[in-house]
Amino acid sequence: MTEAVDILVTKTERSKLQDINLENIPFGKYFSDHMLEADYENGEWKNVEIKPYQPLLLEPSLAALHYGQAIFEGIKAYKDDKGNAWIFRPQDNFRRFNLSAERMNMPVVPEEIFIQGMRQLVALDRNWIPAKKDHSLYIRPFMFSSDAMLGVRPSETYKFLIILSPTGPYYANPMKIMVEERYTRAAPGGVGFSKNAGNYGGSMLAATEAKKQGYDQVLWTDSTEHKWLQEVGMMNVFFIIDNVAITPDLKEGTILEGVTRSSVIKGLEEMGIRVEERKINIDEVIAAYKAGKVAEVFGTGTAAVIAPVKELNYKGFRMEFNPDNYRISRHIKSWLNDIREGKTEDKYGWMVKV
Repeated sequence: MTEAVDILVTKTERSKLQDINLENIPFGKYFSDHMLEADYENGEWKNVEIKPYQPLLLEPSLAALHYGQAIFEGIKAYKDDKGNAWIFRPQDNFRRFNLSAERMNMPVVPEEIFIQGMRQLVALDRNWIPAKKDHSLYIRPFMFSSDAMLGVRPSETYKFLIILSPTGPYYANPMKIMVEERYTRAAPGGVGFSKNAGNYGGSMLAATEAKKQGYDQVLWTDSTEHKWLQEVGMMNVFFIIDNVAITPDLKEGTILEGVTRSSVIKGLEEMGIRVEERKINIDEVIAAYKAGKVAEVFGTGTAAVIAPVKELNYKGFRMEFNPDNYRISRHIKSWLNDIREGKTEDKYGWMVKV
């Protein structure tokens, strides 16, 4: 870690925390007292400050609104039983954020702004971290192009911000999933591996149409055959088949390299479960299901950690599962939560103290 950067800090006169009950808080609705903001101009980052959370004044011609140069990350901070604040794997999100920036032709953000700025911001608003089991402070770093002119070209100016949102348990009810056959989330050479806003905007129609048919989300497939599996909704996907954990590999650049995904892989290996990162298509899953070999199907992501799947539908063929019998994914979720909350050894150095 680099030394903390000297950031201008302006504190709010009155905390909003006095007006908010952190019991039963919904995901992403409330935001803490402060935010970090920085500007990129003339090839350098400047005006780095932490200030009271407030609206932004934007031009109607803002480049991000017209041409979609916008990226973000999702990170969480926790409190242990001694009241210490910790951030889970921020270096991995920092690395991925800048991979997204490079793919979207945006400037990279220095570590002293992203990591140290985040630590200072979380330290300032540490009282917003709910000190309860399965609760956390969601951290949202994001960047967008800020030129005030029209023209399809990379922006010359950008804004980087971090905002914080307290969150309670994300109760991921077992999902019913439609295997997507028409729409495409990502193709080789595209931007599927980057965490850019367009990936999320482009996914909504398929999800909406699946919900009209009684399903919660879609399992994305490749752009040519619509058979090779990618992500489930906006999460990485795992299949436990014949006591082997299989998850689509990242080689084609169509799948986000999830921080939770890599954490789950470590947990599976600790359990003695063999992990295969490779291409897998829906026909293989169907054949394994018919043979009685599919034990678990689940998604992994920052919000839910583990999201069990109870049904897959492909061309009208329904594969039904009983998440009540899921042993492996339930163990992994508990193991990860125990590390985050300081209840078990963090042997991988994932937790960064604020």
